[in-house]
Amino acid sequence: MAGRRVKVTIRCRRCGERFVLRGRKEKDRIETGFRMCLCDNTDDFDIQVEDA
Repeated sequence: MAGRRVKVTIRCRRCGERFVLRGRKEKDRIETGFRMCLCDNTDDFDIQVEDA
């Protein structure tokens, strides 16, 4: 079963860069394909999720 679609806003806490992505929510996990910010940050983010 494909998960439901969600809109994900990711903001880097180090440089302030913002990314708006579409992803899929399956169980308690959200998959967008996002791995790293332009400043090489991989784990310090503010994340907001909305139904798409």
